[in-house]
Amino acid sequence: MALALGIGGCALGPTGGLLDPGSGARSRRVPPMRVVRAERSADYDVLVAEMASAEGDFGHARSAYLRAAEKDPDSAFIHAQLARLAWQMEDVEGAVREAEQAFGLDPADVETRLFLGRLYRLTRNHEGLDRVLRDDAGQPLDADAAYTLLQVALEQRDDVEAEQLAIHLIQLEPDQLRGPLGLATVYEQRGDLTAAEAVVRESLTTFPDHFLLYMRLAQIERARGDRAAEIALYREVLGAHPDHYGILQRLGQTQLEAGDIDGAIETYSHLVALYPDDVGSLRRLASIEFSAGRYESAENRLSAVLERDPDQTDLLFALGQIRRALGDLPGALDAFGRIPPVDASYVDARLQIAALYEAEADYKAALAEIERVRVLRPQRELDIHAAVLQIELGDFESGVDLLESLLEGDEDDFDVLYQLGIQYGTHGHVDEGLRYMQRVLEIDPDNANALNYIGYAWAERGENLEEAEALIRRALEVAPGDGYITDSLGWVYYKMAEDLLMASRREEALKLLERAEQQLLEAAALTGGDPVVSEHLGDVLLLKGDRRGALDYYEQAAGLEMREDEQPDLLEKLRLLRRDLGVVNGAATEQGGAP
Repeated sequence: MALALGIGGCALGPTGGLLDPGSGARSRRVPPMRVVRAERSADYDVLVAEMASAEGDFGHARSAYLRAAEKDPDSAFIHAQLARLAWQMEDVEGAVREAEQAFGLDPADVETRLFLGRLYRLTRNHEGLDRVLRDDAGQPLDADAAYTLLQVALEQRDDVEAEQLAIHLIQLEPDQLRGPLGLATVYEQRGDLTAAEAVVRESLTTFPDHFLLYMRLAQIERARGDRAAEIALYREVLGAHPDHYGILQRLGQTQLEAGDIDGAIETYSHLVALYPDDVGSLRRLASIEFSAGRYESAENRLSAVLERDPDQTDLLFALGQIRRALGDLPGALDAFGRIPPVDASYVDARLQIAALYEAEADYKAALAEIERVRVLRPQRELDIHAAVLQIELGDFESGVDLLESLLEGDEDDFDVLYQLGIQYGTHGHVDEGLRYMQRVLEIDPDNANALNYIGYAWAERGENLEEAEALIRRALEVAPGDGYITDSLGWVYYKMAEDLLMASRREEALKLLERAEQQLLEAAALTGGDPVVSEHLGDVLLLKGDRRGALDYYEQAAGLEMREDEQPDLLEKLRLLRRDLGVVNGAATEQGGAP
């Protein structure tokens, strides 16, 4: 400030502000060090630039440095400062230009050369990088230069050059880890994990119990796929760094990957005990217990935390999911219902509530929830869901009207067309359902569900059976391993066999029944047990003449969760077959046994 106030040509006004030289009128305030003084030396402009830069006024700082450079064009320092300022202003080209000028003026300035090297690395100018970071003998200027060159060599996958640089770096700074870790990286890139491990273990003799070295060894074991060795390393690290949060997290994750669920639960339980406020670890632990079928333990754990802090909405959501899996409908509804409307998970919680009501066939309550969510999150999927629920409530016309309204402006919406086909077919309007499914195939010829629907519908009617088989086979090509499509193919063979038996072509019919049985057994395995598939198997065996086998499958179908809309005749078939075989509650009477 003394320097600023001592400059001639200006005077302080009554308020202490500076007056514009040569004018008697008062001007706006100008910070003293922002006044341009052409008569002053370059040092003055450098000082102005430094103050402006400190205040974040890079434009003013750059102007001051440029004035200084005009006064002292051979100053390497000024050009170096201009280079750094250009970098701060995201002018990479300007930064390179000024740094090159500074380097030319003072080639011995290592700091400028390192800065220029970083710029050349950023711009991938490897020739320039070598020129500024190596001495006349071709060796790196110092350890920092060697490390930068090493990183570039690794990026270029130049293992030979990278290995030489890593060894040179170890010699330059034997008390640092950059060299050994760089050399280990070279060997890892070569795929020589044994050599990489040897480098790291040798470094442990110089840096015993060093955290980074143990982590690198764990990384090597992970690359090998040896989860047991990786876990052993984490336990070794915990010996030197007990209760380390990051290591416990890695240990738990690796135990999960190794299939050690009990070990992972133990590790995350320890984490939660050490860090009771770590909601992420708590939720992870509950998730692991949930996936392991330990629902009650997961519920108790979350409930205990929520008693202390009832506003943890993410835990409330998880608790709702756990209670749903436990079959605790009131408890699940309570957990999801406690999530407030302002919370980000509120809409998802209401959708969960809707699903709970729907599973209990309380379609009115489910529809009310869907309608609430439709207001908050308008989505076509929710519109479709609302329409289906309206139909389930017996208002077929309103549901269909809503679905058809979704086609306005988008006649090719195959999701809506498919749902219309399903609803018409399910409610006895099969021809209309088939018409919509044909429209789906016009838009999406490989739609496996539509192909299967049409093929199965034809099979149920006993018509177009060869075309039905072709459609269902196409569906299986699109969705191989689908148990329900596989069931449809078996059912087509059954219907073909029925026609052959009516035409007295028994031998051909029996061959088709064998194929039908094979397909249906495969379908049963793929679905994990389905009442319709079991009933179909019973029908096949009954047509083959194996009434006892048919009864077993009918009993099995009745013991599963029957779908009455798809199996209206199952219980009657079961009753008649039991009567014919003299079976009561699954056991043969004295008068009638197995045929």
